[in-house]
Amino acid sequence: MMRIFLLGLFLVAACASGPQPEPAPAPAPLTKPIVIGEQRIITSSALGDQREINIWLPPSYAGSEKRYPVIYLIDGALTQDFEHIAGLAQYGAITWMFEDVIVVGVQTKDRRAELTWRSTDEGENRDFPTNGNSAAFRKFLTDEVMPLIEANYRTSGEDALMGESLAGLFIVETFLKEPGAADTFIAISPSLWWDHGSLGGDARKILDDFPKGERKIYLAIANESGTMRSAMLDIVKALKEEKPKGVAWTFSDRPDLEHSTIYHREALEALVWAFPRTAEE
Repeated sequence: MMRIFLLGLFLVAACASGPQPEPAPAPAPLTKPIVIGEQRIITSSALGDQREINIWLPPSYAGSEKRYPVIYLIDGALTQDFEHIAGLAQYGAITWMFEDVIVVGVQTKDRRAELTWRSTDEGENRDFPTNGNSAAFRKFLTDEVMPLIEANYRTSGEDALMGESLAGLFIVETFLKEPGAADTFIAISPSLWWDHGSLGGDARKILDDFPKGERKIYLAIANESGTMRSAMLDIVKALKEEKPKGVAWTFSDRPDLEHSTIYHREALEALVWAFPRTAEE
């Protein structure tokens, strides 16, 4: 009996020390990141700072050799407007509502400084002492960001600037003062109240001697009133009366919307207007 018992223990020990089955593979993770683009960091000489540049490529980009227009989105950090404007570009690509584009989001930090020229309003200078650096930000955009994108992506040479609020102010200033910076300008509810609405007052004189060239500008305003609205209407009137050669423009007056709700809705209309899809595409 003892022998049988010891033999049983031996067999149990042998089984325990023999080859064991492979453990079951770990279950696949239940979540994974959703990637909508890629990011580059630029060390800017013009700004003396590092900036986040976010790039969205259309779905057709990887499988073609096509070259694409580029939208340079001001206030384009991940915490700013990049994701929702890239979403509109994705929507346009899958619905064929407008041409496929590359979206480049350009980060701003001190928006009052980077998107304004120096105000002549004492109150604005007191409240926002860093204001007045839009020329440096424009240099950063045209001399550093645009060459980087053109060197690394298949661009067509057609560039658009897009922005809302203070970024819209920067777009309108760039159109009037440095129109060679881009081909298309999209300004949604631009903060034209800045500096006593001076862009509106200067528009007619600037457009009277506007440089020749094919350009587009899309202007939109919500239910804003006061200097912001009057300056916008001054610019629209100047465009009507001066008729600058080669400039296509449109104005969308949306009193049914507010400053906080206009951007996404008017951005879609602007993209459809600015980048119509041709029958050949």
